Formats: sequence, structure tokens, C-alpha cells
Amino acid sequence: MIETAQAFGVDIGGSGIKAAPVNLEKGEFAEPRLKILTPEVSTPQAVAAIVRQQLEHFEVPESAPVGIAFPAPIKPGQKLDFMANLDQSWIGVDVTEVFSEACGRPVVVVNDADAAGLAEQQFGAAKGQDGLVVATTLGTGIGTALIYNGVLIPNSELGHIILDEKHLDAEKYAASSIREQKDLGYKKWAKRLTKYYGLMETYLNPDLFVVGGGVSRMSERFLPYIEIKTPIVPAKLRNEAGIVGAAYYASTKQA
Repeated sequence: MIETAQAFGVDIGGSGIKAAPVNLEKGEFAEPRLKILTPEVSTPQAVAAIVRQQLEHFEVPESAPVGIAFPAPIKPGQKLDFMANLDQSWIGVDVTEVFSEACGRPVVVVNDADAAGLAEQQFGAAKGQDGLVVATTLGTGIGTALIYNGVLIPNSELGHIILDEKHLDAEKYAASSIREQKDLGYKKWAKRLTKYYGLMETYLNPDLFVVGGGVSRMSERFLPYIEIKTPIVPAKLRNEAGIVGAAYYASTKQA
């Protein structure tokens, strides 16, 4: 692994598994990432084998912290009880244990939305922000991360808050995938986002919203039309956030 890297991050998704060494002084990749397609049958053994392959590709030393952003709520020492985007054989598995055994070293696993939020708080749009930051990712669903005075409050699932009797689940009403399915213009979609972020504003009284996900590249087309009082800004790290955040999180957990 290149000398400018202090940690290694992996971001596991339903379609691809991305990894890179991370320069934690700058909050960026120390080398170009390696992406490998997620196996069609994405069992724990199959996914963990790819993570090991990525570690070997970059020749990650044993001393380097390794963080893995994973698409499910993660509670250390507890087995997974829900899985949406990978094979259902993950249910009942201790995720950290599976990856540590397969990789032959200790690894740290964190929820993928939490990893992205931490990256934005440490290196991106929320850097230096006091109080409560709500980082969101708008994609197939809505991911959320809560960070209070720099401390992560893990495993929030606020993409599933109840909007009203008609639109029970927020992400089924306001996710980026819904905009595409219904062929909504960005201004019309912003009205839906106003309803979502407005309710979050009422519940949480945050100091800042950060909006990530691939659609954040188009932030100027919808963010100005979200009518809330709380400042709302686009994410800066975008698709690098999961890897960078996972690497950073692992560095904080290394003894």
C-alpha cells in the first residue's frame, strides 16, 4: 500500500464492491479505487472473498486499519437481523466476524450511510459544524446518518419515517429512484423533498442537512427549491464518501 495512505476503506453495495487506500490527512483516496462487481449470489463467503482479494491487490499491511461500509445496521457483537440488498443468507451472521476471519485480520464494519456521514463531517460539507448534522443519501432509498458534535449516533433509519397515511414510507415517496420511476422534474421532486426534510426538521431540529448520493451532482437543480429553514447543502465527497468514511472510522477504533 502506498506510503501516503493511513487506512484502507471498502464500500459494499448491491451492485459493486469498491475499495481504496485512504489518505486521512486529506480525506481522499491515496490510490485509484478498485471496483469489483458484487457476486450475483452475494453470500457472506462470496462477498468476503472479494474483500480479501482487494486487500491483497493493494498489499495492505497488517498494521493498517481496515474499515468496511456495509448496507445494513451494524451492532458490534450482534448478528444481523435484516438485509435488503445482499443475499438473505447474511441474516443471523456476525458481519464483523465473517470479514475478519476471511481477511485474516481484525476489521471494523460500519453502516454505509453512517460511513458517508462521517466522511462529510470530517472532510466534507459538514466539517467544523457544531450541533446536530443529518447527512442523507438519496438513491434507491434514503440513507441517513446522525452526527452530534462530531460523534456518530449509529444506525438511524430515517428514510423510513412515516410521512402520512397515504405515503407511509418516506423513501417510497421521495427517494431519487422514485423521481426516475415517475419521471418527475427536479422542481416537482423538490416539493416531495420539502415534505420529507420539513418533517425531519420538525422532529430533530438539526443545525445542518447534507445531501449526498449520485444525484447530489445535480444539487443546483433541486436543493434551492427545498423550502425549509435549516441550512441544506450538497455533499462534497459524493461516491468517495463510503470508502473514506469507513477508513476513517476504522482508524478511530484501532487500539
